[in-house]
Amino acid sequence: MSKRKSYLDIFTGESDENIHNILNSDNDNSRLKKLLLNVINNELTPRQKEIIMLYYFKNTNIVTIAKKLEITPQAVSAVISRAKVRMYKILKYYL
Repeated sequence: MSKRKSYLDIFTGESDENIHNILNSDNDNSRLKKLLLNVINNELTPRQKEIIMLYYFKNTNIVTIAKKLEITPQAVSAVISRAKVRMYKILKYYL
């Protein structure tokens, strides 16, 4: 059985693009952006918040985050996935 030679260090899909677009929008008065930032700051675990901040705000890739935090890229990917699910569950009540 061959091992995976590389790890995909970006998420793909519409939801990930939407998060990037909301957070990187020039419109600072956006209600959705404020809600998303509030959820990130108040509802995520410290580890989820740290990884989300690195990935979405500082545009750090998954492999670099993994090296910095001394965890596997798969663990970083899992944390991002769980954080996104948590964010969407909370945001759906506000939208």
